Amino acid sequence: MPNITLSVDDKIIKKVRKIAVDQNTTLTAMVRDFLKSVAERGGPEAERAVRNLKASFAKYSRDMGSRTWKRDELHER
Repeated sequence: MPNITLSVDDKIIKKVRKIAVDQNTTLTAMVRDFLKSVAERGGPEAERAVRNLKASFAKYSRDMGSRTWKRDELHER
């Protein structure tokens, strides 16, 4: 597995290390998990969500007919 080098403010590192200890993990594991979640967002899970959304639109959308009004008519004062 390749290594990477990051520059991060010392105060942030200290805070995150404390959080990691509280969560019984390490800073490295937290960064690894975060990068993994970013990489997976565009994968099958996102594609499945899009398919489900499209299916929902197809199931619940209704034909409202042709538009018989103009925008200006709706905003006459």
